[in-house]
Amino acid sequence: MRFISTEGRTPPVTFGEAVLEGPAPDGGLYVPERLEPLTVADLDVLSAGSLADIAQSLARRLFGSELPEDELASLLEDALNFPVPLVEIEPGVHCLELFHGPTLAFKDIAARVMSRLMSRITTCERDTTVLVATSGDTGSAVAHAFSGLPGFRVCVLYPRGLVTGAQRRLFTTLAGNVTAVAVEGAFDDCQRLVRRAFADEDLRRTRPLAAANSINIGRLLPQVFYYFHAWAQLARTGRQEGSAALVVSTPSGNFGNLTAGLIARKLGLPIDRFVAATNINDVVPAYLESGRFLPRESAATISNAMDVGHPSNFARILHLYSDGGDTLTALRRDLAGRAFTDRATRAAMRDVYEERGVLLDPHTSVGYLGLKAELKAHGGTGIVLATAHPAKFAEVIRSAVGIEPPAPQALLRCADLSERIVGIPAEYEALRDVLTGGRH
Repeated sequence: MRFISTEGRTPPVTFGEAVLEGPAPDGGLYVPERLEPLTVADLDVLSAGSLADIAQSLARRLFGSELPEDELASLLEDALNFPVPLVEIEPGVHCLELFHGPTLAFKDIAARVMSRLMSRITTCERDTTVLVATSGDTGSAVAHAFSGLPGFRVCVLYPRGLVTGAQRRLFTTLAGNVTAVAVEGAFDDCQRLVRRAFADEDLRRTRPLAAANSINIGRLLPQVFYYFHAWAQLARTGRQEGSAALVVSTPSGNFGNLTAGLIARKLGLPIDRFVAATNINDVVPAYLESGRFLPRESAATISNAMDVGHPSNFARILHLYSDGGDTLTALRRDLAGRAFTDRATRAAMRDVYEERGVLLDPHTSVGYLGLKAELKAHGGTGIVLATAHPAKFAEVIRSAVGIEPPAPQALLRCADLSERIVGIPAEYEALRDVLTGGRH
């Protein structure tokens, strides 16, 4: 398996090289050079497997053969050691609960796989700094995945005041090799600083860096696993009528999660249509409607992990659909864009709880709204990806639903721990100072 850059100006590399490189040298993002579709027999095998079984079957196809089979199997078993159940919300609408990992968010799955892959792949004699920008959940997932791992340090950038207290405490209370950096700005500023660091050749000569956002192909590809897992669970329940279309709604911010779903479809996963469900930061739904991609400054919402005005993974989506035909037409065939306000998000959280007894975090609520709108327009059976535990958004739950969400142990454990935070302006020299040891 070889990987190429979306910009097309970097020679193909191996999976290990792509994982350690992060962004490609030409400024693009790595994507698989070729995706070989699964056969009907392959799908039959996958439909009967657990998440770990599915991951092991797909990993060789997606990662190549750089790791021995038994080592890869052990790695995946260790990383994917928590449940990812598919739960029915109402007839025809199902929820894939991706929040049962150590930091209560879907990012745990890919971050844990990536950290274990990087630990086995890296040959660097000096500590590698894993640099990550977070709009909510990525930072804690990556920090926990690499916490205490020999040979690695973690630097998490987040926009000060724009993540919830629960999200923040999950990574600011970690000691040892994790540094939390509060940036005076928005998530897009954090991403800009990360991109600048990776482009700083002088810095990278002295301080090895690794990317842990979904710009890293090693963080993105493991997300393919749970799309197959959702489909397999639905198939075993028999709740999808034979001719009904399968629609999957993905809450979308930086669009790595949706990119993984579209890769799964290219591999042959029988999903008929996806919904890119966003809040008012709707540059991709707007592109699907107008044909113009117009990034802009992000706006703060209650679904803060989706507050992204320039989603970097959209370049990968365009590359997936640039096979000689009309890219926009092909995308519109597989993907619908739906955007919702905070008011609509809160109303859906309240209604689903009152009518079904199910608590949704604000991101999953956006996904639910997108799914319901698409099913109303075109019919079918639907799955929404539940990306975070409701308790991480207790304040929003209290105002929207009127109850206090039960706090899981992962949040209770860090509630009284001291936080370690380095504050910086949204300026690259300030980040460089942190990375080179001037501030910590």
